[in-house]
Amino acid sequence: MTVQDRFLKYISYWTTSEDDKETNPTAERERELAKALAKELEDMGIETKLSDTCYVYGRIPASKGMEGKTPIGFIAHMDTAPDFSGKNVSPCIHANYAGEDVVLSGSGDLLKPTDFPDLRNAIGETLITTDGNTLLGADDKAGVAEIMTLAEELVTGTVPHGEIWIGFTPDEEVGMGADGFDLNCFGAAYAYTVDGGYEGEISYENFNAAAASFTIKGVSVHPGDAKDIMVNAGLLAAELAMELPAEEIPGRTEGREGFFHLTNMNGTVSEAKLEYLIRDHEEKRFQERKQFLLDLTKKMNEKYGVGTVSLIIIPSYQNMASVLQDKMFIVEKAKEAIRKNGLEAQVIPVRGGTDGARLSFMGLPCPNLGTGGHGFHGPFEHITVEAMERVVKVLHKIVESVD
Repeated sequence: MTVQDRFLKYISYWTTSEDDKETNPTAERERELAKALAKELEDMGIETKLSDTCYVYGRIPASKGMEGKTPIGFIAHMDTAPDFSGKNVSPCIHANYAGEDVVLSGSGDLLKPTDFPDLRNAIGETLITTDGNTLLGADDKAGVAEIMTLAEELVTGTVPHGEIWIGFTPDEEVGMGADGFDLNCFGAAYAYTVDGGYEGEISYENFNAAAASFTIKGVSVHPGDAKDIMVNAGLLAAELAMELPAEEIPGRTEGREGFFHLTNMNGTVSEAKLEYLIRDHEEKRFQERKQFLLDLTKKMNEKYGVGTVSLIIIPSYQNMASVLQDKMFIVEKAKEAIRKNGLEAQVIPVRGGTDGARLSFMGLPCPNLGTGGHGFHGPFEHITVEAMERVVKVLHKIVESVD
């Protein structure tokens, strides 16, 4: 089966995770793809385990005479983001893409090279897009397809290799992908998540991250009798939101610049809620961001009364650079593998997080590689078949480079 065939097969599974659940997995539908992947690995003759919590593990033994090689792993996540619909994905294939604007057939929206410059590098290739009504699922089913294709080529090929471990996780998109990952069941000394963009990408830095939730208590009374009594929680929520720095949001930052990201707001006169993501690459600045929200809570309570505003901050993940800084040979192997395939190796800080960040702090050093996909988490998500094929070749070169 080709990487294209696998990708199209995997995106047909509805695996959207749910950010308001704490079960493992957060959505039972994720199990269907996990079962399919486990069976596919078993059919290849690969030793496989599917856990009760929806994690798939596979082990490819070392070739004869290669048993002394360091065991390494490749990891991707099976779920898609709850930001946009991942149900009933209808992919559109554009053979020999000519570089023009692409009309998404379901919505009529335009996928434009002026918005997504990577499309200029896709000219002449087979472009896969959505129809505009769902996301595509390249994040991260492209990574899954690339790892599965590598696995099949290793077990059916003649190229000698060390022991290879494979891991597929649920719930990465809601920050829970590493929660149930069993390192006792995954025998790699280090691994790579395949969960990025450009196929020559290598990342070993990511945001420090936390989630912040404000609850604002108001006083509800009939508006005709409201003078000096009513406290409108919705208005206080709006006031609070406007206190945050207007320029420090995702739409106005890039690179290593951090932000506050308002993800949800709702409420009535009596109670309102604001939910934020806090992100920054620098630990000092990250702590300052959290303190800013605590100080803002105090300021609002001094103005409107103790208990009017409450704040909960929940840690999400940390910048894995602190773990990998003395293990940079893992990154260098990936960079060399990328170059050997004629690509420019680009070290790009992740403006988000990956399972690899959590796993690195759990004891499995795990930088992130690109999948070849772009425009994730929305209707403009796209990838080319050739980009996925290039990623498979990069993975092969990494396998071949292991000492």
